[in-house]
Amino acid sequence: MLKEMQNFNYVTTHNYIISFHRFKNAKFQELLNQPFSQPRCLPLRAQRMLAHSAQPTPKAMPVVLSELRSSKTKKTTKPSSPSSTSTHAHQTLTLPQFLSMARKSSLLKQSLATIVVVLLIYAFLNTFLSPTTTAKLETALPSFSSASSISSDVFASRENQLHFPGKPVKVYLYDLPKRFTYGVIEHHSLARGGRPDDDVSKLKYPGHQHMGEWYLFKDLLKPESERLGSPVQKVLDPEEADFFYVPFFSSLSLIVNTARPASGSDKPVYSDEENQVALIEWLEEQVYWRRNNGRDHVIMASDPNALYKVIDKVKNSVLLVCDFGRLKEDQGSLVKDVIVPYSHRINTYSGDISVEDRNTLLFFMGNRFRKEGGKIRDLLFQLLENEEDVIIKHGTQSRESRRAASRGMHTSKFCLNPAGDTPSACRLFDSIVSLCVPVIVSDSIELPFEDVIDYRKIAIFVESNAALKPEFLVSMLRGIATERILEYQKELNEVKRSFQYGVPNGTVNEIWRQVAQKLPFIKLSINRDRRLVKRDLNVRDCSCLCSNQTGIITSL
Repeated sequence: MLKEMQNFNYVTTHNYIISFHRFKNAKFQELLNQPFSQPRCLPLRAQRMLAHSAQPTPKAMPVVLSELRSSKTKKTTKPSSPSSTSTHAHQTLTLPQFLSMARKSSLLKQSLATIVVVLLIYAFLNTFLSPTTTAKLETALPSFSSASSISSDVFASRENQLHFPGKPVKVYLYDLPKRFTYGVIEHHSLARGGRPDDDVSKLKYPGHQHMGEWYLFKDLLKPESERLGSPVQKVLDPEEADFFYVPFFSSLSLIVNTARPASGSDKPVYSDEENQVALIEWLEEQVYWRRNNGRDHVIMASDPNALYKVIDKVKNSVLLVCDFGRLKEDQGSLVKDVIVPYSHRINTYSGDISVEDRNTLLFFMGNRFRKEGGKIRDLLFQLLENEEDVIIKHGTQSRESRRAASRGMHTSKFCLNPAGDTPSACRLFDSIVSLCVPVIVSDSIELPFEDVIDYRKIAIFVESNAALKPEFLVSMLRGIATERILEYQKELNEVKRSFQYGVPNGTVNEIWRQVAQKLPFIKLSINRDRRLVKRDLNVRDCSCLCSNQTGIITSL
């Protein structure tokens, strides 16, 4: 049936076209039989050209033949004047002749225009796309020559987008004395009953929520052949470096000593404060630190209290911090510093995107009593601990607590993330890798990698005052449809790699990408400092951009 309809349509259309052409030709034939007056508006030269170059048609052929017969007799007579020639052309020019000449003139103009365009294109290609220029363009712009060149290594492609000259950001790893790296690990082990080791470099960094400092250090120790896809290049010559990485384990150093000093000693063997001071003394002896006052140095201080004694000595450096909770306005800045995630301690969820096995509406397990902004936790406990489908427990750092937290997050739809002693806490990143939709109650929180991650797609933000209203929080969460929860889980599954330190192209590469983006500003600051003669110390430094102090609104 379909084929018959197609044939019918084709025949009908064909017959219509034939009929239309017959009608058009009949009308056009009437015009051919009528002599056409040459326009008076044409210049005399154009009239002569039309008259002498027009091709005769069958209708005009008798007139032309009669002219040829009479031409023999006209040879002996006086040539006619221009006016008479023009009049004669006016009498013999017909419509087909005029249309033919107009068509030829139009084709001539089109041909000339085409030739001019081709010459211009050739000149452009020859000038701007010579082999030398092409090589420069290939260096300056990212290559998209084939689909096979696009790999799953998204960070390698981001490098081309970030650095237009094509030169990777180069990082030099300082060879610090072992007291600042492996020595910290050794003292942490000894304080917990471990034994001294002849080769401290074999010691393993203990599991800790701030162990990002260990992953960055190990990444720069790898040979370059194992760092393919990294946004930064490790260099062995400090003269080539854009940045200098200082691998002091500042966060682990804070917790080396247990609550009580070692037996038989009134004073702990290890002193974090002494190590902080010793680090600054070592840095100030380095020519590359003195050269730019430490501005091109990168130091990780993810614990809010890390480097607290010497923070003013290193505030010019690029600080890798979890938030600005303990930093003053002239110490921390979104412009020069990088927000990094805590290392998650909860096992990554490996199941399907689903709510079938997530029977708990809202889950929280952590320290109930915190200082400063974290005081909201106790208030939330009072509101939520008696809700039927809500689990909110007090827990401490232990293996059993982590196992219980893993089970709770993997079987809950939403995970509560209130502020800790500072605006951020490790629980946010535990919930992300658990695909448990974070419910963030922290008005001044700063978040990692926010230039590429839209947190509204993976988390729900609730203003603190709203969260403390009776029944507000649970009523809002119960009103979220299953389809919306699945959308949150899908987005969480897409970004969770960015919050996993131990996987290829995970958190480590994301942090290096952020550091690489700071290079233009660091160079601007260095050059500006070199040319300034006098600085008003009462004016706040322009590199300071305060953290979010204005609060947030509920995202639903």
